[in-house]
Amino acid sequence: MNNKTKQIAKYGLLTALAMILGYVESLIPAFFAIPGMKLGLPNISVIIALYIIGVKGAFIINISRILLISFLFGNGISLLFSLSGGLLSLIIMIILKSTKKIGIIPVSICGAVSHNAGQIIVAMLLLETTSVAWYLAVLWFAGLAAGVVIGIISGEVIKRINAKM
Repeated sequence: MNNKTKQIAKYGLLTALAMILGYVESLIPAFFAIPGMKLGLPNISVIIALYIIGVKGAFIINISRILLISFLFGNGISLLFSLSGGLLSLIIMIILKSTKKIGIIPVSICGAVSHNAGQIIVAMLLLETTSVAWYLAVLWFAGLAAGVVIGIISGEVIKRINAKM
């Protein structure tokens, strides 16, 4: 198998993983009945892509998973919120990873928290009010916890992938 075929297979596997994790996440009820609070399970595939494939691969997988999951399990508004959060999150994670001074768990945490910030920015624009900004405190607390879990899982998967290469 040549390198291009292997690369396409990696993209496909990580996109499929994101789809499966997105479906699993859609089955989990909202935590504490707080709207918008999710674990961010599909982000595992994006973090793995960022560390295994690189920035281009992470971007492609991130956009693919956002579009596919939104079309399958969401709607137009969820697509808008997912794109804003997902793109800001990926940009922050790329910047932090590129410093080579920050580990995968803090990168994941910052990705989760910035995802929430991107979504609140869109909410403020759509609602034409800043009154929803208080909700960041709730989402950031959840993002911190989810970021730790997602970072740990992603790190363990990456270790196992690297051990096989």
